[in-house]
Amino acid sequence: MELNGNKSVAAAAGAFAIEGEFAGAAPYGSGHINDSYRAIFRRNGSQSCYILQRINHRIFKNPVTLMENIERVTAHLAAQVADDPDRDRRVLTLIPARSGGVLHVDADGEYWRAYVFIDRATTYNSVESAEQAFQAAKAFGEFQRMLADLPAPRLHDTIPDFHHTPRRFAALEQAIAADVAGRVALVQPEIDFALARKSLAVALIDVGLPERVTHNDTKINNVLLDDATGEGTCVIDLDTVMPGLAAYDFGDMVRTATCRAAEDEQDLSKVSMEFPLFEALARGYLSTASGFLTHEEKESLAVAGKLITFEIGIRFLTDYLSGDTYFKVHRQGHNLERCRAQFKLLASIEQQEDQIRNLLASI
Repeated sequence: MELNGNKSVAAAAGAFAIEGEFAGAAPYGSGHINDSYRAIFRRNGSQSCYILQRINHRIFKNPVTLMENIERVTAHLAAQVADDPDRDRRVLTLIPARSGGVLHVDADGEYWRAYVFIDRATTYNSVESAEQAFQAAKAFGEFQRMLADLPAPRLHDTIPDFHHTPRRFAALEQAIAADVAGRVALVQPEIDFALARKSLAVALIDVGLPERVTHNDTKINNVLLDDATGEGTCVIDLDTVMPGLAAYDFGDMVRTATCRAAEDEQDLSKVSMEFPLFEALARGYLSTASGFLTHEEKESLAVAGKLITFEIGIRFLTDYLSGDTYFKVHRQGHNLERCRAQFKLLASIEQQEDQIRNLLASI
């Protein structure tokens, strides 16, 4: 435990309405965007834990509207689970700032927030079993279900056009034409693979699917799983909660949870969609989401995994062609490795498409 060693963290902790004496904080979790700390406060011989987060306002350029979204979403979810005896562990609970509101801005202009720490639950960076996939998907489906009746007004778009695949594809075409890094000749097979699937980019655009409140980052490590039961306890990391299509969340689950290989796996023989994991996701998600989804939304789930995998693949390819200006890279050709892994996963999903459609029709 970092006992009062980090003055900025200690000062931020004191800015929130937390009873007791700050006893220290240490980095927490595996997130790559915000800086997160587990802080301990002591009072009357006992201690309580909280999560302090410094919001990356270089990525999330308007922390005020971001937090307006999170306040509305957490308040609505809390009302939905008010009669649950475990309600304090089912929803993130924001701690007010002493100055008012839920944001603290420190002397360096950094934005901070604080949550009650949810104990006896764990996040996992990768799926370890079909049961974990089922429970995570069930939690995300329940999350969408509880927010399906969120009253107006519409939530803010935290990142505009986040899943607008046609615009992502147009950016790829522009990167190919510009060839600013002189790399087009090195990746013609990948370019051909992407161009051959241009129609996939518009698969869910303008087909009349209803707008929902969606999470938009449905990796398994954004669900706390109960240590005793393994069930999904709480959906976390709400920074990208905004209007979207239900299929986007399901598709991102397929992309991130059905393949055990790393996102930048170089041995492409290890990259494939494992159908038992897809089945677990589908059954878990629909066990909680099927009641509010329309027939057209349920049909869209069959293409969702393909679409989101394609989208992130072309984003990696675009960044590679542009000289690696967006995603952090750790070696030469890193974005190209990521692109190739996504395209291999997409090909695997395509090969199992009949099974996917048959399963979804049977649930």
